[in-house]
Amino acid sequence: MQNKDHQNPGAIRPEKRSWKIWWELIRPHTLTAGFVPVLIGTALALQTERVNVVLFAAMLIASLLIQSATNLFNEYYDFKRGLDNEKSVGIGGGIVRHGMSPQFILNLALALYGLALLLGIYICAVSSWWIAAVGLVCMAVGYLYTGGPLPISSTPFGELMSGLFMGFLIILISFYIQTGTVSKMTVLVAIPSGILVGLINFANNIRDHDGDKANGRKTLAILMGQKKSITFMGIMFTFAYLWVIGLCAAGIVSPWLLLVILSVPKAVKAIKGFMGKTIAKEMVPAMIATAQTNTIFGLLLSAGLFISYFL
Repeated sequence: MQNKDHQNPGAIRPEKRSWKIWWELIRPHTLTAGFVPVLIGTALALQTERVNVVLFAAMLIASLLIQSATNLFNEYYDFKRGLDNEKSVGIGGGIVRHGMSPQFILNLALALYGLALLLGIYICAVSSWWIAAVGLVCMAVGYLYTGGPLPISSTPFGELMSGLFMGFLIILISFYIQTGTVSKMTVLVAIPSGILVGLINFANNIRDHDGDKANGRKTLAILMGQKKSITFMGIMFTFAYLWVIGLCAAGIVSPWLLLVILSVPKAVKAIKGFMGKTIAKEMVPAMIATAQTNTIFGLLLSAGLFISYFL
């Protein structure tokens, strides 16, 4: 249901004018998926090459713009499909709660994509135009996640696509633009990051299990069921940590990367936060803890890489 404000693109009810609305609109807890992979890829590049700080900044901003735009597309298309209302949990609420025009939200998302595209042109000009093809695919996946005739978010492949394109590939791109190549070590280190970014979406789908099922979605969480989904999340968290431990044990990376183990309590908090919960609002802290696990894991992994470089 739309109110009068929807007739005026960009309109917001006066009492709701606040920077908090804009902050909530881009779903800040998901932005970790935008900056952590760039940081990891750049930290890996530092092991072999001198890092171009301007190029790093451009990649970081472009990645955050794409992630923010993806969230706005999500806001727009979920509203258009009747999936969001004023009581929906975990959304920015710009349209259904704060009276923003749906068209304004869509235009804003496209504008962010435009800015990301301009930064992408600079990145390609400085590094390689082959990056353009991969970058455009990443942007397409961001749009098609909730846009298009069959949104990826309505299928069992949402976690795979987000983990692959926003976690794994962003690390490889960030490394490549600095070094002009992709190393075996980079690919191996990128795997747990891809898993954790995918788990951010998975946590969101566990929370939205009942609502998504009622709306005919076929997410992985729906196909697996609530209990099996929580178990699967625990297995994937465990795999990510064991993977890094294995890389250190094999001498592929520095033992300093074992710093990621310090983020285990946050992962445990995420799993426990879902256990026994059936109401979406009660699962929000667990969903946030999942995103925080990715953030802390990524920062600690990057710290381990930086320390191993300087020591």
